[in-house]
Amino acid sequence: MQQVQKLPDTDERKFLEAIARRVLIRADYNGAQMLLAPHQLFERHDELYVGALNMGKAWRSDDERRLGFFKLKGLGNVSLTEDGFEPLDLEAAALPRPEDRLLFAV
Repeated sequence: MQQVQKLPDTDERKFLEAIARRVLIRADYNGAQMLLAPHQLFERHDELYVGALNMGKAWRSDDERRLGFFKLKGLGNVSLTEDGFEPLDLEAAALPRPEDRLLFAV
């Protein structure tokens, strides 16, 4: 019987899993803990970024909700939660720049 290899427990893997399973991520960013709903992983200038909805941000209405874009290297103490989320529509989840390269998305 062939043994299945598990991917290393990296932040990139955690974000890929969170996007695939549509679950929230807890992470530190600029000294604050954030709860993020990751929608996309993309590359810009050979750096990885995540497009995620900040669940702790106060929006005036649901129509104003949009993704924030975070460099993966700037996020620390990344952990998966078991809390699910409903993705934003495609227009609200568009890549910020035409030269960005989408790697994975909900």
